[in-house]
Amino acid sequence: MKILMIGVGGIGGYLGSFLSESHFDVTFIARKERFLFLKSKGLILESQNKKKKQKIKVLEEIPDQETFDLIINTVKLYDFDKVIHEIRRKIVGKFILLPFQNGIYAEEKIKEVWNINNTTGAVAQISAFVDKNQHIKHVGKLATFLVGGYDSKTNGNLDKFCSECQKIGLDMRFKTNIKEKIWDKFIFLSAYSGLTTLTQKTIGEIFDDKTLRSKFILAMKETFNLSKKFGVKFNNDPIELWLEKISKMPYEMTSSMYIDFTKNKKLELNWLSGSIVDLCKKNDIECKVHDEIFGGINQEIR
Repeated sequence: MKILMIGVGGIGGYLGSFLSESHFDVTFIARKERFLFLKSKGLILESQNKKKKQKIKVLEEIPDQETFDLIINTVKLYDFDKVIHEIRRKIVGKFILLPFQNGIYAEEKIKEVWNINNTTGAVAQISAFVDKNQHIKHVGKLATFLVGGYDSKTNGNLDKFCSECQKIGLDMRFKTNIKEKIWDKFIFLSAYSGLTTLTQKTIGEIFDDKTLRSKFILAMKETFNLSKKFGVKFNNDPIELWLEKISKMPYEMTSSMYIDFTKNKKLELNWLSGSIVDLCKKNDIECKVHDEIFGGINQEIR
């Protein structure tokens, strides 16, 4: 199977490290300093006190008029539209496209660009980032990836890919309810990214503070209330499930948006709390915490 991995940050680097060790033919796309490092030093992953280094096939541009069986897109949301249009312009033939972006934007944008109703969705459950040495740092033990048909419950080729990933130790799971999983992550991530960045505190520090803990829970509830307007139904209360998961997370864990904030990089704020504020206003839903997050972070970066 030929795979194109666009973006070699925390998610792309972790996935690529496993896929490159298997029988898959993987081509990576990276830009600028990241491209130069990967080309000369290789892909370096630090996970659970182990370091793994490997040479990879990396390009600076998406190849023109080439075919791939699977395209994994892990770029930040502010680069997403540009990359999607570039894929459509350059890549030929049929392929599965997995968008491992945060929020609820990517899958709907793919449907709009390709004008199709059989897109796939993807969710990454992992804390990983590129450190100052250009190494991929995986925090904690959680590293689960969920994929499935966004508009259809079945996808034989994608299901088969997941089975192959499990054989190489990569926890890639096929789900028939991926839209629910996307919103489930969004409920947590919108609060997590926003409050870790606004307060400049880790998840542990936030939950040690009664006021911040209450704000975090209310922020999740605001996104949960919004999901109901989109017809998303959960078998169990996602807030309660997330509180249980958070209690087991590493105290020092923080969001990739906060990491970007400390490095004065672009933020995904507009697609996270920003999109919640916008959609809540359109649907007449109260969202005091996300309004505070969106306004507060924007004030900091001006």
